[in-house]
Amino acid sequence: MIKRFPLLILVLTLLMVACSGLPSSGDAPTTVTFMTFGDPAEKAAYEALVAAFEAEHDDIDVQITHIPSASDYRSRLATDFAAGTPPDISLMNFRRYAPFAANDQLEPLTDYLAESEIIAEADFFPITLVGYRWNGALMCIPQNISSLVVYYNKDLFEAAGVAEPADDWTWDDFLAAAKALTRDTDGDGTIDQYGLGTEASLFRLAPFVWQNGGLLVDSETRPSTLSLYLPESTAATQWFVELQTVHHVVPDRISEESLDSESRFIQGTTAMYLNSRRGTPTYREIDAFTWDVAPLPRGVEQAGVLHSDGYCMSKTTANKEAAWRFIEYANSPAGQAVIARTGRTVPSLIAVADSPAFLDETQPPSRARVFLDTAETLRLVPVISTWEEIEKSASSEIERAFYGEISVEEAIQLATQRTEEYFAAGVVANPRR
Repeated sequence: MIKRFPLLILVLTLLMVACSGLPSSGDAPTTVTFMTFGDPAEKAAYEALVAAFEAEHDDIDVQITHIPSASDYRSRLATDFAAGTPPDISLMNFRRYAPFAANDQLEPLTDYLAESEIIAEADFFPITLVGYRWNGALMCIPQNISSLVVYYNKDLFEAAGVAEPADDWTWDDFLAAAKALTRDTDGDGTIDQYGLGTEASLFRLAPFVWQNGGLLVDSETRPSTLSLYLPESTAATQWFVELQTVHHVVPDRISEESLDSESRFIQGTTAMYLNSRRGTPTYREIDAFTWDVAPLPRGVEQAGVLHSDGYCMSKTTANKEAAWRFIEYANSPAGQAVIARTGRTVPSLIAVADSPAFLDETQPPSRARVFLDTAETLRLVPVISTWEEIEKSASSEIERAFYGEISVEEAIQLATQRTEEYFAAGVVANPRR
């Protein structure tokens, strides 16, 4: 009887390996698929992350699918989920995951995180977790806590004799700088250098509405309509629109379509550009001028809008343990440091965000702490399954007003009317916890 114990132990060991879903020694690695998006610099960042993970986990092979365009990426995700062939892991913005959560297509990660010996909820900036809670469950693990900031060309500021933005600058300061930096450099009557570049959208407008004491929607947890008709919201929208229609510090529609504002900023012909941290890897390739970042100018109060992407696991993932191990590593101090060093993210882990991995003094921006100093002012747009349709419909009307084709009042009325059906059809989570 005693001699049978080694055989019994061997059988039990093999059963444990088989039940774990992970390969035993000598087996081929378990394959996990990971889909992401972004420009070449972002692609390189995630390739570096996967390489670092596989160097420590040779039993798991992470296969990346990279889609350059964000809109194409969202379309591909929707198609793959609908077909029942989604990637095991995908990167989703908190504004975009709700349709998949509402359709029970994502694996809740609350228990995985609770059982992790590497990361815990307390390690993260709280607001990043709020954005991914659905009916009390954490659906994705946030990798970043970016905010909207002002990227600015230091050389153009200096040449124009304009002081660099202060940490507490105001809307008036912002507009004055934009006017001073909008120039017809060759005297032919055509603007050659713009003071500002921005996307004309509901998402870009949002922080300015909040800064003016206004509301974007009628309820954060149970939104049923846009609230841009409120006096404070309308006034902020008018101010935003007049940057182009009255002050002409932003390119008009024809100029923007001929060369977008981000390209103008990279070329050195736009002095300021509104973007999140995701632009940093690309801007670090600029060698023609020096740039930095500043917080958004403040209105009646300070407010910013959260930009956060999370690693989400598909419900149909065959090997959930292997998929979790990659998500866990990506959001561990080691994993988040890999992406932070590329410039792509403001880490959602508090300790990594406040470390040299992010606050790298050898790389621009030198004012990287701006992202951390404004973290407490960040707010979220609603998490609702139809938010993409709401945002797209409202943004098209805001854009028309921004380019002087309709009035602000008309834009608000049309945006409200066009989004009614999407609010009515949208699914929201239980109140945020």
